[in-house]
Parts: sequence; structure tokens; C-alpha cells
Amino acid sequence: MEIYLVFVDAIQNSNKFWAAIVEDGNLTVQWGRVGYKAQTKIHTLGNHQRAIAKFHNLVAEKKSKGYSESQPEIDASRSVADIRRAIQLLNIIRPSIANRIFHDGYINALNEYLKIVPTPLGMQIDYHRVYRTVEDIDYQRELLNSLLATSAPQVAAVVVGHAPKATAEPNVVSLKTISKNFWRYL
Repeated sequence: MEIYLVFVDAIQNSNKFWAAIVEDGNLTVQWGRVGYKAQTKIHTLGNHQRAIAKFHNLVAEKKSKGYSESQPEIDASRSVADIRRAIQLLNIIRPSIANRIFHDGYINALNEYLKIVPTPLGMQIDYHRVYRTVEDIDYQRELLNSLLATSAPQVAAVVVGHAPKATAEPNVVSLKTISKNFWRYL
């Protein structure tokens, strides 16, 4: 049992994650700022049922504070609806960048986008400069569209510059890897 949660609020300079996994009688929790080294705590609870109960309690606590579920990876089980929604959000954000008008709609779309695609933004988020040009948005849209049109190993090859490897394991593309390519100026 595992979960990956994010909390994003560009106005309040929040861009953090919280992840937990239950293995046997242990609950391992990691948290930190997206794109930075995580802090880790291992709760040794003695048995699997106690670890699951602690997991559910902590998840409920985080969700009550505004964290929402996300994924650090895109794999074959992930719905393309998230990718399509991310593209829609970029389409909402684009006119704000083109006109340099940063209204509430822009902030809401940016926050929602960063929940779908957790992205390292540094220690200080300047929501006026997350995207510098419409070309940055177009580049991100192009990469997201490639996820819809291409199988995962080929996308991984484009993103990290390696040839795809044949494998029987599920295809996975790390959002952390994609995000580094998205944010060319950071």
C-alpha cells in the first residue's frame, strides 16, 4: 500500500510532496519540497495492521490539510485523462503568459497543473516567472502530447536521451525526469 500526495499553492510559496508506503509492519514516510532531497521517517509498528492504520490516519491528516493525490511516475495504468487535463490547463495558462496578466484563473490553473505534474520550482516560487514565454508552455504541451502519442519507452528515450530497452516490466516514465526537461531555465 502506497500513496504520493502533493500540496501546491504558488501564492504561498508551497510546492511540497508527502509519500508513504506500508511494507510488512513498517510505514515509511518521505516528505519535502518537490525536486529536492526528501526527508524520511520509518515507523516500526510491529505488524501489518497497525502500519495500515497509521497509514490511513496520516493520509487523512494530510488530505485535511489540502494535499491531493498525484503520481511521481506515469505508467500504463495511469489514465490519459490526467495528461489531457494538464494540456487543458496549459491552454488556460498560455494567454496569461502571452499578455502578462496573472489573474486568479491563472493561479488556479497553475496550482492544478503542478498537482498533476509535480515540478521542481526552486525554494522561492515566483508565479509571474514560472513560465517566461509562451514557447515554454508550447514546449511542455509538446512533451505531454508525446506521452499520448508515443509508448513510454520511446518517450523516456526522448526525455533522457537513451535508446529504449526491451523489457517485460511495465512501462514507466518518471515525471521528475520529464519535469527537468520542462523547466529549461531552472
